[in-house]
This record gives sequence, C-alpha cells and structure tokens, in this order.
Amino acid sequence: MNKKLAAALSGGAVLVLTLSGCSDDSDNKVNDWAKKVCDQVQPQLQKIANANASIQQQTADNSKPADVQKTDSAAFQQISQAYKSLGTAVDSAGPPPVDDGETTQEEAVKELNASSKAYADLKTEVDALDTKDQAKFADGLKGIADELNKISTSGDQALKKLQSGEVGVAMSKQKGCQKPTASTGPSGSAAADADADASPEGAAPEKEDSSDKDSDKDSSDKESTEKDSSEKKA
Repeated sequence: MNKKLAAALSGGAVLVLTLSGCSDDSDNKVNDWAKKVCDQVQPQLQKIANANASIQQQTADNSKPADVQKTDSAAFQQISQAYKSLGTAVDSAGPPPVDDGETTQEEAVKELNASSKAYADLKTEVDALDTKDQAKFADGLKGIADELNKISTSGDQALKKLQSGEVGVAMSKQKGCQKPTASTGPSGSAAADADADASPEGAAPEKEDSSDKDSDKDSSDKESTEKDSSEKKA
C-alpha cells in the first residue's frame, strides 16, 4: 500500500542531486561559495535518502497500517527538517558571486522553505489517517502520493537556476553536493550471480550421469567378451 508513496518520494527534486558538470571554468570565489554551501548540504541529503529508504522498507502488502503511518510520519518530519536546513545553508552562504546571484539565492531559499512546509503538512495528513480501516487508509496514502508527485514536479525552477552556469559547475565538483549512496543492495545483480553460480552445478549431474552410462556400457561389453571367451574354451 506504500509503494506509490515510495515511488513519488524517490522521484522528488532535491537540491543539487542532478549536477553532473565536470569542467573547471569557475573562479575561486564561486568555488569558495559552493564549498560553503555543500559542506552543509551533505548531511541533509543523507537524511532525505535515509527517510526515503525507511518508506521503501514499508512497501510490503502485509505491512500494518499503524506501522506504515509511524514510518511515513517520521520520514516526512525528517525530510521537512532537512529541507529547512538546506534553505538555511543556502541563505547563510550569501548570494553566489555571479550575475543576478542575490535573486537566484533568494528564490532558491524560498523554494526550499516551501518544500519544508509541504512535507510538514504531509506529516500532519499521515498522522490523521484512520489506521483501523485499511481501505480508507490505503485511499489516504494514494492522496498523499498524488500530493508528493505535485511537490516533485513543480516549484523547482529556482533550484534548477541555482544549479546552472558557473555556480552549478562549482557545486557539482563538491563532494558534499553529490547524491548519497543508496542504502539498498543490488538485488538484481545478486540474483544474476546466483543464477550464474547455479548453472554449472546444474550441468554437473548430467555430465556425471553420462560418464556413469559410459562406464556401465564398458563394463557390460567387458562381461560379454569374457563370456564369449569362456564359451570358446569350453
């Protein structure tokens, strides 16, 4: 019942998670600004990733509504606080030293604070869901997932602007602004490895059977030859 929610959350736009610039065109002032922001960003990105992972873990069809509610509520609270801290990080760093930097900074902070409020509101909605009626609870989660999709797909223009140009290049080079490592293991890869391991083992018995058959045949032929030889002597 929590799968839609997890999918919507994982698709959410988060500051500087889409950065991929590798050039070194930024000057020292821009790099210094990026470092100041990104040093504070990483812990918040990790909190968001951890919250997302906790919701993912409660996606089983047999998850109890009360457990799902508790997990989602805590996750939304954590994400709300993380966005608030991201806004504070961008705000405290001051305007980036580029053209129109002040406006870019102000708009980005405004969006981050708005996202913080949006997740706080989702926490309130989750807390209000009726966990005793599973059907109603599932419908309520669907509504929250729809709202999550709206948060993910709208209102991130200022963040995209912050991630563009010189500032975006400078931020992309900072380790603190890189996407945290996923906490879930590559199950698909493990399954493939398991299949690969199982294949030779599966083939082995056939080979062994074939050898046994050849051995039986040789033994039979040998017995037949000895019998013929014995009859001739008689």
